[in-house]
Amino acid sequence: MRILEKMISFLALFLILFSSTAVAQDLSPQECVKKLLDTIANIKTGDNISAEQKEKNKKQSDQAIVFLDLKDVSQQTLGKYWKERTPKEQEEFVALLSQLFKKIAFPNSSKFFADLKPNYGETRIDKNQAVVPLKMTHKNEGEVSIDFKLQLGEGKWRVYDVILDEVSMRNNLKSQFYKVLEKDDFPELVRRMKEKIEKGEG
Repeated sequence: MRILEKMISFLALFLILFSSTAVAQDLSPQECVKKLLDTIANIKTGDNISAEQKEKNKKQSDQAIVFLDLKDVSQQTLGKYWKERTPKEQEEFVALLSQLFKKIAFPNSSKFFADLKPNYGETRIDKNQAVVPLKMTHKNEGEVSIDFKLQLGEGKWRVYDVILDEVSMRNNLKSQFYKVLEKDDFPELVRRMKEKIEKGEG
């Protein structure tokens, strides 16, 4: 289960989602999820990545990120602490999370999704909410169930949570943030985020 546990850890820690007006308005929830996974899978990792491939990876991350909803997840994961932040602090928080997502979450997720073919179930839509279920068979983990939760806003479907084998990444992330904020403070959380970004760039 080590691979699955690492996958949960990476997504739980970095699944903060960045919204964009570039999302095509006519995409269905399943199409959004498919494009998201396809784009993430195209990110290449390794010790000998060329400058050209790094630039391609950056473009893939920029493309994938538009299918995700940052505003909702940012507010939900910080919970009561979100309202305590100034607009400038909120802006800094969002910017740091987007960098963590691009530099760490996407590359690590690509290792998991690259060789897997998703088997999509029936999408469930209730007004402005949707769930896209899928199953994947991993050579080490066996069958893995993933539910992508999306919401419709401004005519666009965006992912706001991922349920991996019944584990909510957004809730898991909130728990990790709260552990830092209840023990220390917001500046300490920011410091840790910046530290991880630096390591991800190394």
